[in-house]
Amino acid sequence: MVYTEKEILAALSHVLDPDIKKDLVSLNMISNIVVEEGKVTFKLTLTTPACPLKEKIKADCVAAIHEHVSSSLQVEIEMDANVTSLRNTNVNVLPSVKNIICVASGKGGVGKSTVAVNLAVSLAKQGAKVGLIDADIYGPSIPTMLGLKGKKPEVRLIKDKHFMVPIEIEGVKVLSIGFLVNESQPIVWRGPMVTSALRQFVTDCIWGKLDYMIVDMPPGTGDVHLTMVQTVNVTGAVLVTTPQDVALADARKALGMFRLDNINVPVLGVIENMAYFTPEELPENKYYIFGRDGGKRLAKEYELPFLGEIPLVQAIQEGGDAGKPAGLYSDSEIVRNAFDDVAANIARQIAIRNANFEPQTTEATV
Repeated sequence: MVYTEKEILAALSHVLDPDIKKDLVSLNMISNIVVEEGKVTFKLTLTTPACPLKEKIKADCVAAIHEHVSSSLQVEIEMDANVTSLRNTNVNVLPSVKNIICVASGKGGVGKSTVAVNLAVSLAKQGAKVGLIDADIYGPSIPTMLGLKGKKPEVRLIKDKHFMVPIEIEGVKVLSIGFLVNESQPIVWRGPMVTSALRQFVTDCIWGKLDYMIVDMPPGTGDVHLTMVQTVNVTGAVLVTTPQDVALADARKALGMFRLDNINVPVLGVIENMAYFTPEELPENKYYIFGRDGGKRLAKEYELPFLGEIPLVQAIQEGGDAGKPAGLYSDSEIVRNAFDDVAANIARQIAIRNANFEPQTTEATV
């Protein structure tokens, strides 16, 4: 017996996206249905290639067809993804970038840049189009962490104006002030020069179409943060902290900054870095060097999602110094999974927000 497309859609309307809480049919996630004798095929388009629940959604689709149509039907599903966005595509600044994520911390030394780099490569590894801006103008470390020291971006002349082309590595388009100055040269700039450089990274650069742009913010709360949120429509910020109270105190200040009326950037959640120490020879052991669950407590205090914890492992440091991000190159499955889980959780929070809030209508100005 050959069933109809209408019957297949009716069955799949019983399947809910676990995060958005709406059915796949009303979310327009089902397409290209082909029904043959004893077989049905269709495309399932997720809201992000980094969806952590993709296998569950796929299994739920098969179960729904077997329950509501026929238990003997062979079901083949083509998995795809189309990252959602609330950014106004008519804006002057970065109109082809779907989501902009600021990775921030209230203080230096908590591993914010390490998290930003590994978040970017993890999202790219899972199939997303990713860009990475090193906005830590005074202390650019991303060229080292991605093995790009000494590299220079290409410059193109378009309609009498010069544009930089990001350097692409590991599927990530990257731009840093570290590409433009000598490694040993201190950057002694006043605030206006710093903010001008950041604006150029955003407005005078050929980024192309991106699902996610990761911005590695400098420590603290200052000019760069204000410039970023006033120049582009930022999707959200994630906070990186270690478990210890002194780091949490500064993370609270960063969180408070994003919630100011003149900034008003959603905080997508908290990442706890250096959460515990795990010796390579004893991967099941955990030693809480900097305290325990500080990031989880911060997330609970402010009713924010806890996005995950990253262990204190020597391979992460070695990968950063060698230009081989641990999220890609580490032999430790624990390390790779930790970064992949954080990336998937951030993508998940963005998808939830994009499904439940109205699109941004204000146009960013430079």
